Amino acid sequence: MNTSAATFKAYRCHNLGDYHDLVIEDLPRQEPAAGEVWVRNHAAAIGFPDMLMVQGHYQFKPPLPFIPGMEFAGEIAAVGPGVQRAVGDKVMATVRFGAFAEYVSTAADNCLPLPETFDFATGATYLIAYKTAYVALAVRGNLKPGETVLIHGAAGGVGLAAVELAKALGARVIGMATGSHKLDAVRSKGADHVIDYAAGSFRKAVKALTAGRGADVIYDPIGGDIFDESLRCIAPFGRMLVIGFASGRIPVVPVNYALIKQYAIIGVRAGAYGRINPQGGREVEQALVEMAAAGTLKPRIHSRVPFTKVVQAFDEIASRKVVGRIVIDIDRWGGARND
Repeated sequence: MNTSAATFKAYRCHNLGDYHDLVIEDLPRQEPAAGEVWVRNHAAAIGFPDMLMVQGHYQFKPPLPFIPGMEFAGEIAAVGPGVQRAVGDKVMATVRFGAFAEYVSTAADNCLPLPETFDFATGATYLIAYKTAYVALAVRGNLKPGETVLIHGAAGGVGLAAVELAKALGARVIGMATGSHKLDAVRSKGADHVIDYAAGSFRKAVKALTAGRGADVIYDPIGGDIFDESLRCIAPFGRMLVIGFASGRIPVVPVNYALIKQYAIIGVRAGAYGRINPQGGREVEQALVEMAAAGTLKPRIHSRVPFTKVVQAFDEIASRKVVGRIVIDIDRWGGARND
């Protein structure tokens, strides 16, 4: 991709609604401010929350126009005053928006060192999914070795991260997805049992796998009917982790169920957790960096697409056929790599 020294290319959203209206524009480059870095972007992850933000359905709405994209990996191209990092450092990072671009300006504290075991594409797909899984399971859900965790949407990026992390924490994992291809991917991350949504009601299957007790922890990024039925197969003193509402329906909880079974309903927003509790957020990041370096955790990449194919990637996400994460190769323009 040919870009002059003074500008860079980026996707911009001018109106909330249809992601097909996203446009690529040339924008001026700026020097990083104090505490900030300017990163030459090599890879960005694209996911369901990015689509929701463009459509105006995400809980956070950036001022228009904005550059979509929440996570990326690249090399530091410039540093602002007070920044200890060096030009050329390889990093992976998250931002609230701005990653679908050749260059990204962000706070230096948002950047973590890219593990030697990761390429840029892997680094771009790591932090949000695994932060969500870690904050949900290890921090908020207090998952203990030997407990049973039921993971919904287990073949998605956030779901596969949860399966892999739950196994690393010593849990017994039941993963749910639709179709043999997705279920195979869930097994590949270590799930002890898998259940196909196509089979219909899953309550009896979960009860059978847990000797009638139910799951100790339930990880739910779907909501709607899935959430409702999950409350019928949660163990006493269980923890229901609310990750999101991919189904489109926000469920209403009959609190008498919670009283009778004494379970907890716990909301999980990994980014907000770090903003509210900076020290806790740093501890989560450190744990994830160490687990990545040790080879314990590694994202599954569904596909890699050129920079010009962001809209098509959103189409694939909307079709619910993605297993893992899609990566935008920022260095590819219509399939031709700019070296």
